[in-house]
Amino acid sequence: MFTGIITELGTVTALEHQPERDSARLTIHAPASVTDLPLGGSIAVNGTCLTATAIATDAATVPDSTGTTAPAGSVVVEVIGESLRRTSLGDLAAGGRVNLERCMPASGRFDGHIVQGHVDGTGTIAKIEVHGSWRLIRVALPAGLGRYVAEKGSIAVDGVSLTVTAVNTPGAGGSAPGGHGGSDGGSDGGIDAGDDWFEIGVIPATLAQTTLGARTVGDRVNLEVDVVAKYAARLTDYDRAADATGSQSGNESGNESGNESGNQSGSRPGSQPGNQSGEAAR
Repeated sequence: MFTGIITELGTVTALEHQPERDSARLTIHAPASVTDLPLGGSIAVNGTCLTATAIATDAATVPDSTGTTAPAGSVVVEVIGESLRRTSLGDLAAGGRVNLERCMPASGRFDGHIVQGHVDGTGTIAKIEVHGSWRLIRVALPAGLGRYVAEKGSIAVDGVSLTVTAVNTPGAGGSAPGGHGGSDGGSDGGIDAGDDWFEIGVIPATLAQTTLGARTVGDRVNLEVDVVAKYAARLTDYDRAADATGSQSGNESGNESGNESGNQSGSRPGSQPGNQSGEAAR
């Protein structure tokens, strides 16, 4: 488990796509993160929990994903097809920077929020407003994730724990409640944010210590929504499905009982005297 507090900016030295294995091999120079990282240990790369399969320390070197020797202080991770499809890791190239976080120790502080490293999908940066030393960033959400994002809730963007400052009205798209019509320092422009989006305020320290400071409009970012929201929504879905099944069963039972009762009443012998009596009175 992670908390979304980035501890190092690593540098990609190689990315080898292996389509025959539906995976890729990623090598990252990350001297601060590999100091005591064991083989099989977990490390979050742009918010994606990955397993260290090879480590190059000062005392040992390993071949990187291109077959050459990785520089000391490097880690090699395998990225399977599911992660490639759910994240932006497949877009990385040598020289690119990535956010890194080691898994949280049991004695560690919870400085961010619960981050599993299980990316739900990628969003697109739709707008950046520059406010002096900090920035307001709007991210367009992929279909299906909007229900899990709430104003003043938490979200991990490329592994960075951030507070949601605004969200769209469900089904409305457009601008945020109250609007953010202007900026006091300029803007990187904007693109259509789609139906669902959220905004975050990014402080100078986060801009400097993570990849968010170099992001531009149109960039893809990895998103992990609040796990508590996902479980709550899943439970609600099951409850609704159970209620719908019970209601349908009750309606079918009621219809059958009513139809049977009506049919039997219409054919009872007790209805015959009325008819006969009517005939006698003619």
